[in-house]
Amino acid sequence: MPINLDEAIGAELDPVEFSWTNSDVQLYHLGLGAGSDPMDKRELRYLADDTPQVLPTFGNVAQSFHMTAPPTVKFPGIDIELSKVLHASEAVTVPGPIPPSGTGIAVTRFTEIWDKGKAAVIWSETEVKDPAGTLLWTQKRSIFARGEGGFGGDRGPSGSSSAPDRTPDLELSVPTSPQQALLYRMCGDRNPLHSDPDFAAAAGFPRPILHGLCTYGMTCKALVDNLLDGDVSALKSYGARMAGVVFPGETLRVSVWKNSDDAQAAFTAVVTAPDRDNAVALAGVEFTPA
Repeated sequence: MPINLDEAIGAELDPVEFSWTNSDVQLYHLGLGAGSDPMDKRELRYLADDTPQVLPTFGNVAQSFHMTAPPTVKFPGIDIELSKVLHASEAVTVPGPIPPSGTGIAVTRFTEIWDKGKAAVIWSETEVKDPAGTLLWTQKRSIFARGEGGFGGDRGPSGSSSAPDRTPDLELSVPTSPQQALLYRMCGDRNPLHSDPDFAAAAGFPRPILHGLCTYGMTCKALVDNLLDGDVSALKSYGARMAGVVFPGETLRVSVWKNSDDAQAAFTAVVTAPDRDNAVALAGVEFTPA
């Protein structure tokens, strides 16, 4: 059905209460490749029993972590087939470290919907608070829905994959494993696009693709490890635009630029796949220390 802007914009979903455990956090970090060197004490901080440090990007998946069925895209004024949907962007801001276990209450509202002609871009914002009302994190997300444009809405700004016009200050290599998507799907994202070759083919891909949120999380971890000495508490916010696909088994390149000489300056990054002519996977990466 066509998108109904009057019904969708500003719609606020009912509060959702959810909980997570330190085992969930450990599994999430394993899904991002943590522990590749089991003798590295920095890596073990992500996997410690009872008190693992928590990457802020866990907040982007915590609410859906225990889902065992494919998600649906059915909200007020919005009803879209899952096969038409791609993740477009994600961001998270944390006022302090996310606890390794706890309970959150999430309230999501739809903030913008852009009409791209042949597609729609749908934006939402979620605030997660603990039962006492303390803000734990704020999440912003957009999805790209193919074939859902043409409803007469604002086109919105045009995205760009261009990197700063100078040599990167840092380049990182981030390997993915052939089974990365099969492991990461245990974190709650059961979209068959990432596990079923036939479903992926029907969606126009030669094989299942890696979850955008996996690439997103792996990049955040690589930046924390290399820019903040592996200390997640030193990160304030992180976000990125999913600009292209990643196939499990590829090694990614993260090109990083510091935005100024200030000690607390934010960083910009672009993630590419060198073996596919540097195809852009993540663009507009923004990484802001606390």
